[in-house]
Amino acid sequence: MPTHRTRTAAPLLASALAVALLGATPALAAPAAPPAPNPPTATRHQVEAFTEDGTISRTTVPGASPFTAPPAPGIAPLKGDGDVTALVRNGAPADKLDVVVIGDGYTAEEQDRFRADAAEKWREITAVEPYATYRGLFNVWAVSAVSPESGVSGDPDQGTVRHTALGAYFWCDGVERLLCVDDKAVDRYAAKAPQADLVLVVANSAKYGGAGYNDLTSPLGYEGIATVAGGNARSGQIAVHETGHSLGKLADEYAYDGQGTYQGAEPAEANISTLTADRMREQGTKWSRWLGRTSPDGGTVGTYEGGGYYPAGLYRPTENSIMRSLGREFNLPGREAMIAGFYRHATPLTSATPTDTWLTAADHLSVDLPVTGTRLRWYLDGRELTELRGRTTLDLAAVRPSAHRPFPRLPYLLTAVATDPTPAVADPDLRENLTASLSWLVTL
Repeated sequence: MPTHRTRTAAPLLASALAVALLGATPALAAPAAPPAPNPPTATRHQVEAFTEDGTISRTTVPGASPFTAPPAPGIAPLKGDGDVTALVRNGAPADKLDVVVIGDGYTAEEQDRFRADAAEKWREITAVEPYATYRGLFNVWAVSAVSPESGVSGDPDQGTVRHTALGAYFWCDGVERLLCVDDKAVDRYAAKAPQADLVLVVANSAKYGGAGYNDLTSPLGYEGIATVAGGNARSGQIAVHETGHSLGKLADEYAYDGQGTYQGAEPAEANISTLTADRMREQGTKWSRWLGRTSPDGGTVGTYEGGGYYPAGLYRPTENSIMRSLGREFNLPGREAMIAGFYRHATPLTSATPTDTWLTAADHLSVDLPVTGTRLRWYLDGRELTELRGRTTLDLAAVRPSAHRPFPRLPYLLTAVATDPTPAVADPDLRENLTASLSWLVTL
């Protein structure tokens, strides 16, 4: 059997089986408490700002917002505040990549609009590969942050002030399209979802804008926050770019004039390098496996100078991917990194039958493969049952054990192994997370 991530029967049963076989291989909606006031803080974040022509820049902004609605002592929370709705539920949070979408600037009467805007943003994101292919790996939770006022500060102009649950505001750091939020408030609402692997804030505005907080790591587990305007049809691209950082661990591929020449060590990110194509090919490192291939963002994978904010000394894989400007696709190394990121949180194999269930020949067993094309194999005490390849539902009475088993009265270990064979992941180290298994004890 291949090496892979494994979930098997309960530890007590598994231990007993290992001895017996002598070493055989084996409620969402709830009222929220009033948000606590923000403590004095000097926290600042590096964020990305996005212009309407797709170019991207960086600046530093406060973690707190001056427009966060303060709690009213002794007054009950606004109706529906903190309610959680499953927009997409593909499985248990432990098995999926859980996206939390939080609304800001939506009153109690506007929560249906928030959920519609949240669903539309998710449709925009999943129109882009590799999200389109891998949407079955995701759950999407909409968290209602009910605001006392409709809309957000800075819309339509810099003088507009609205106090909202997350304190979202345009003109952050003097940049009109930069949409900032209060990071502590976001964290409080994200905690209401079953799990938070990725967080998106949708503001009640049609004005183009957003922000990417990619230096933030929450105790809840998510890394970074993307903010977008819920009523703007182009703002979803901001979230796609930001997930390149949080899920793909990708670097920005744009540069600043005047930044000079990069003089540091080889960066850890998969999509920038100090190496030219010839040196990369010689060393078999970074995106060497993709060199010369046609990339989905256009052109050929090579080494193009400029990236990681430096115009010289660093190279990027293609001329212009979504990590350089909006309105583009991920390049081949970026797409590979994104898929690997999906599988750090989700699994290619699930089942409604818990692995601590002791099965018998009278039972039926089903597994789910959330990604089309996934290969499935079955093993009994480590011996592959080749006749069952690809079968997602089994009648256990039809499973035939070996006639030469030393201890025929002992339970068997039945294992399903699923592998995503996608050619979009070429790095052997990244491919390890594309295989997973589930095991059950079976009496036949």
